[in-house]
Amino acid sequence: MKLNPAAPEMSVMPSALARVGRSAEAVFEQAWAMLSFIGETAQVFAGWLAQPSRIRWRVVLFNLRTAGFDALPIVGLLSFLLGVVVAYQGADQLRQYGVNIFVADLVGLSMLREFAPLITAIIVAGRSGSAYAAQIGTMAVTEEIDAMRTIGIEPHELLVLPKILALMVALPLLTVFADVLGVMGGMVMAKTQLGVGFAEFLDRMANAVSITSYLVGVGKAPVFAAIIAVVGCFQGFRTRGGADSVGRQTTRSVVQSIFLVIVADALFSIAFSVLDL
Repeated sequence: MKLNPAAPEMSVMPSALARVGRSAEAVFEQAWAMLSFIGETAQVFAGWLAQPSRIRWRVVLFNLRTAGFDALPIVGLLSFLLGVVVAYQGADQLRQYGVNIFVADLVGLSMLREFAPLITAIIVAGRSGSAYAAQIGTMAVTEEIDAMRTIGIEPHELLVLPKILALMVALPLLTVFADVLGVMGGMVMAKTQLGVGFAEFLDRMANAVSITSYLVGVGKAPVFAAIIAVVGCFQGFRTRGGADSVGRQTTRSVVQSIFLVIVADALFSIAFSVLDL
């Protein structure tokens, strides 16, 4: 009896292709489910616009406090340290060429245009996006969402839209706060390492950073907020089974939110480059 040496390779190839096919099918299924979820949310939002009295302002304000005000310490600390790092890394190069004052350009443009909105979105994705997924996922496991539908309460109206609205307000404000703390961190390091005074730093930054650059950074925040809130709530609604599923969907919400935020930031950079902004 002769053995076919190609048989193991032939058996491995179909299984590998099958895994790729199953992965692709899962990605497309999740993308379709995400589009359906966005459509349902948009439909409920249209109902809000038609009947503003249905807006649950107390829930919106509660989510605004938890996602915005409670995040101020961690956002401020990390933004300050990031400003310190940016100024410190540029200090040696600027000192070699005797252009210490340009540290204001470096810190101002990098923080206001890119780093502040991005680091704020990543922090909020890990903090609030995971909380959204865990909260809704726990309610799905304990059948509270089914109970809400039974008594005539639309889950999207109570659990999704208030979170999206609150985060789209909170994230731009957090970004402005991160801008201020990041610039302060850069100012402290510029004073320490380069001998650039606070007044000189601010004067130079006012000339170097245009209002357009500032608005570009702040304008990204609502888009990042919508991505984080939608992904977190979507993964929460997809929770099935027990507590292990809650943890799994929470992890997915954080990973997908950060990935999509970075992709959106890259697309913004390309678009702004094309538009010469």
